[in-house]
Amino acid sequence: MQIRPEEITQILKSQLADFDKRLDVSESGTVVAVGDGVAKIYGLEKAMAGELVEFGTGVQGMILNLEEESVGAVILGEALSIREGSAVKRTGKIVQVPAGEALLGRVVNALGVPVDGKGELKTKEFRRVEIKAPGIVERQSVKEPLQTGIKAIDAMIPIGRGQRELIIGDRQTGKTAVAIDTIINQKGK
Repeated sequence: MQIRPEEITQILKSQLADFDKRLDVSESGTVVAVGDGVAKIYGLEKAMAGELVEFGTGVQGMILNLEEESVGAVILGEALSIREGSAVKRTGKIVQVPAGEALLGRVVNALGVPVDGKGELKTKEFRRVEIKAPGIVERQSVKEPLQTGIKAIDAMIPIGRGQRELIIGDRQTGKTAVAIDTIINQKGK
């Protein structure tokens, strides 16, 4: 068997013609400390506030604290799988979630991914998670009443729909029960 230079040249030319030069550059860092659902990450110098990052385990997080030497990210998933020394990669995207009519009656996680088993959300609208709240002047005034379904509360405390309320009390006094009853009472209204 004899090697012919023309054949080798032809093979090399055909392989080089199909060669696709793609360069994938991604900034990555290392988890320095983890605790209470927050990771301190070293090595993400160009990270942006509110940016989505992906840990080596596939769990995602959101950059919230920018410091000189490190960044702090809240972990949006199973935090137990992330340890010191875990790799973290920037995505270059600001955290946003689906918005609009497609979300009505659906159960989603913190990133807007459905967890109710009813399939994907069919929406083209997205909204950033971290946005500046509108000023008091631009907000719609509270005019519509909200009924809790508990006559004693509804008679004594006027609550408006869209108004913030704080339920304060000792342990085991029924604070959660009042909130759940109020949510249930809104069904069909």
